[in-house]
Amino acid sequence: MTMTSDIVVVMGVSSVGKTTVAKGISTVTGWEFAEGDAFHPQANIDKMHAGQPLTDEDRWPWLALIRDWMAEQIATGDQAVVTCSALKESYRDLLREAGPEVRFLHLVADESLVGDRMAHREGHFMPTSLLHTQYEALEPLTERELDLGSVVVSVAGTPPQVLNRCLDALGLEATTEGAHP
Repeated sequence: MTMTSDIVVVMGVSSVGKTTVAKGISTVTGWEFAEGDAFHPQANIDKMHAGQPLTDEDRWPWLALIRDWMAEQIATGDQAVVTCSALKESYRDLLREAGPEVRFLHLVADESLVGDRMAHREGHFMPTSLLHTQYEALEPLTERELDLGSVVVSVAGTPPQVLNRCLDALGLEATTEGAHP
């Protein structure tokens, strides 16, 4: 029996909880996990460290690397979850080029909640000063994207509550032995 791939891109602004949710999904499903930030070239990281927002020209090569990684997962029939801000519909369109198996999980929260989380976050290259630019650039999922299986989930609550809402919204179940979201 051949299993088809399912690729979930956990998207949203910086510090909304993408990595926490994606790692949670990976843990309870046994899916491959990739941190989208790891695909950034050093020039992008340096720019963000300097407090400069990335331009579309900075993002296209990064997004293409994520797309190509997802296409590899699909080609081998693997299930995977990857984090990526994917703030604009055009970015998501590029990522969706990996295959029809790609769907998005948009994590949403009020800017003040995310700003508070960001202020208490250590070791990340995205400064709090750039959060507002992410909200300004954010294009919510369209009806077309929702029709293709993408979902929107609030991150209000505890991490286990959020993970359970995400799994429910995506129609996923914990499959790894002893996994409890």
